[in-house]
Amino acid sequence: MASEVSFWRDRHVFVTGATGLVGSWLVRSLVAQGASVTCLIRDWVPESELVRASLIDRVKVVRGDICDSATIERALGEYEIDTVFHLAAQTIVGIANRNPVSTFESNIQGTWVLLEACRRSPMVKQIIVASSDKAYGDCDILPYSENTPLEGRHPYDVSKSCADLIAQAYHVTYKLPVIVTRCGNFYGGGDLNWNRIVPGTIRSILRGQRPVIRSDGQFIRDYFYVEDGAAAYMLLAERLAGDRSLAGHAFNFSNELQVTVLELVDRILSVMKSDLVPDVRNEANHEIRNQHLSAAKAREVLNWHPLFDLDSALATTVDWYRKFLTEEHHAGK
Repeated sequence: MASEVSFWRDRHVFVTGATGLVGSWLVRSLVAQGASVTCLIRDWVPESELVRASLIDRVKVVRGDICDSATIERALGEYEIDTVFHLAAQTIVGIANRNPVSTFESNIQGTWVLLEACRRSPMVKQIIVASSDKAYGDCDILPYSENTPLEGRHPYDVSKSCADLIAQAYHVTYKLPVIVTRCGNFYGGGDLNWNRIVPGTIRSILRGQRPVIRSDGQFIRDYFYVEDGAAAYMLLAERLAGDRSLAGHAFNFSNELQVTVLELVDRILSVMKSDLVPDVRNEANHEIRNQHLSAAKAREVLNWHPLFDLDSALATTVDWYRKFLTEEHHAGK
């Protein structure tokens, strides 16, 4: 399932959201396979893996906002973009609840601006749009399949439902070569949103502090390792290049595990050989209680399977944060 180096060598690729968790790992893989990568960057984020790993020195950078149509059209045209990965989004549920308008602008308007620019750019041949399992909303029938209706209710979920539907509309109406991905909660080295459960838990344990669980610990989530996400995105672009009938499809990607927040924290504690007891605060609200995905379509249509299991990926993730926080501590002295 590994990506073919020859496919990506010298291919002109545009990545939005390149300073984010998945974007940074995607850029790393694209650069390693010889792609000519152009990244759209709005804010300078020095702690981003894109910057810390010096990946930014190996890509072209367009400074601008995903909602600025002139900037997007110029980038696609001047850099002769062939393949587009649209990952730019406001991704934090709590921030979305506090700031719905900016979330709607980034996640919904940003998607139609990007797709409209692609429609007007004749060289673009593959577009991968990152949606989310949150686009499905709160559904009684689980696991989610790609046929589950998109019924987000809270600001973040609604923004992903809308962006997902807009991407499908651009395919149906304009035959745009777009595929939508719906993944679970990404985790992995480079995620510095400390209010997320994986990085927050690891940092607390390394500091000798009890890991905090904002919910009652029984929320079920689909946790998906970031390197698996990057590999899946690249696989989709490769397959779409060889089979245009895949355009307009959506694919779930998942390890297909049902893991509660408390179980995940316990696994991290085990990996880190810690006897700390989680601090369960039961404060979460406006969040979906039970979410998990079926990846049957990806397995059957794409012959896809994850490269990492949960425990090995958590161990790799812990190693990344241990190194990062050690370097940060020494730098602060």
